[in-house]
Amino acid sequence: MRLLNTIALLPLLAFLTASPLCAQVTLGPSGEEGEPFRRQEWFVPSPDTDLAAHALLFRPPGPGPFRLAVIVHASTQNALRRAQMPQPEYRPLAAYLVARGFAVLVPERPGHGATGGRYVEDQGGCDEADYARSGRATADAIALALAYLQKQDFIRRDAAIVIGHSAGGWGALALANTDPKVISAITVFAPGRGGHAHDEPNRICAPHTLLAAAAEFGKAARIPVTWLVAVNDSYFAPTFSQKLADAFRGSGGKADFRSLPAVGSEGHWMIETEAGVKAASGELARALNPPRPVATKKP
Repeated sequence: MRLLNTIALLPLLAFLTASPLCAQVTLGPSGEEGEPFRRQEWFVPSPDTDLAAHALLFRPPGPGPFRLAVIVHASTQNALRRAQMPQPEYRPLAAYLVARGFAVLVPERPGHGATGGRYVEDQGGCDEADYARSGRATADAIALALAYLQKQDFIRRDAAIVIGHSAGGWGALALANTDPKVISAITVFAPGRGGHAHDEPNRICAPHTLLAAAAEFGKAARIPVTWLVAVNDSYFAPTFSQKLADAFRGSGGKADFRSLPAVGSEGHWMIETEAGVKAASGELARALNPPRPVATKKP
């Protein structure tokens, strides 16, 4: 009976994760601007050329051009949970960024929610997880959405920032090899993959593999990273997150690691809350506007 039930679920899973057949891919805005912050639905490119990714765009008043901030959402290996994910908004963080003059894009990657399609960033099984490949797949999706928005007249073509959360932050670390003129800074909140292994807090799938992949990303990194984690994060606790940041830095990457106060009952989701954004506001401000090097006079 269990086997029959599982077989019966297969068509549903296929429907939830499949790309639309014979669909015409249309990119750009979908619908009018609304509240708050000129909120507008968009379709942006994805690694699957037959699939447009759903996204939300927030903007300050005026014509721009604005600096672009891309917020990169978390993920899960569970197919049904991914299919049921609502469109990510990160509204408190978007409000913080819009108030500082940024246009904010929150794209939904393939394999999630309304975007659907194939889950291109699948890390594989717990013991044999391929974290480097998974992170690069996430980075590819971020890069496509970012490049598309930077072609719009109201967006600046330089000095974008990327803010990643959990698996989205892991992909942002893989993106740190980009031209620093295009992306000026990356901020990550508890980046990683494989946390809550088997749904158990403070357990990570193949942690040594995750550390090795962080070192691999650090070798090619060109963009400075601000690395933030709450003290009550049970997915990637500060002690382990510090080891990840050290691995990234040890191979050449630049990362400023900071542990933040506890937020709510689970600090891993701090980036989604007003309290979390407030707790991180000082670090965010420094990341958005890093100090310029002081010019020295020649003798």
